[in-house]
Amino acid sequence: MPTSLFPLLLATHIVLAIGLFLPSILLPFALRVRRAAMNSEHRGVRVLLAMQAHGTLVIGAGLALTGVAMVLSLGSQLLTQPWLLLALAIYAANLVIAYFVQRPNLRRLVGVAAAWDDGVWRERARRQRYVSYAMAGLVGMIAFLMSTKPALW
Repeated sequence: MPTSLFPLLLATHIVLAIGLFLPSILLPFALRVRRAAMNSEHRGVRVLLAMQAHGTLVIGAGLALTGVAMVLSLGSQLLTQPWLLLALAIYAANLVIAYFVQRPNLRRLVGVAAAWDDGVWRERARRQRYVSYAMAGLVGMIAFLMSTKPALW
């Protein structure tokens, strides 16, 4: 692979990686009392819902392909770097949280119009926002590891 394509490959990989988590991180903040997110007039909420419902397989496949292409272009010795292995482990943990915690709980909340005094719904939505904060922190840690490439051991 020509090295001149590497910046485009890297940029595509980063956009896909962020795009895979974006709905799970942002949707809890779109949930507001007395407004059903599913029936939202906001286009951004509808796009996030569509990305989460239908785009994860395509985005994940593109992410895997660009990741393999980057390893092929940089060499397989890259897979022995501790910072990369830690970043991949964090990424896998974030995927597990997104798929098994955030996504099912968001499905229960999205589309439910809650009254202003519905404490149970508000508490569940607040919990989902805390999960989003944790996921965003993990994405930040991955970005830190990928950009600084620290010597871990």
